Amino acid sequence: MSVGAVSRTAFEISTKFDRAPLAYTLSGVAAVVYVFITYTLVRGGETARKAALVCCGGELVGVLTVGTWTVLDPAAFPEATVWSGFGWGYLFIPVLLPVTGMLWLRRSRRS
Repeated sequence: MSVGAVSRTAFEISTKFDRAPLAYTLSGVAAVVYVFITYTLVRGGETARKAALVCCGGELVGVLTVGTWTVLDPAAFPEATVWSGFGWGYLFIPVLLPVTGMLWLRRSRRS
């Protein structure tokens, strides 16, 4: 997910940023969050686990906020973001990923 998000964002920002700066900026934020979560999970440890949990929670808030915004005011997003329609264009993976991550992080703490 991290590599895909970074690649997609880099392409969008370098080729069509002027069409929808808000949408592509939000996609960039999502890419950075995915990379940070991946880094913390690879690093390991309790502090890294807590940081990943906070990032997953922030990602979920972002998906729900932007998803709602895109449904209520589609004109604000002339180009879709990863979070548009709660991740509809991505099989809802953007909304499922942070939930799955939080559940996994919570379960791994008990181990």
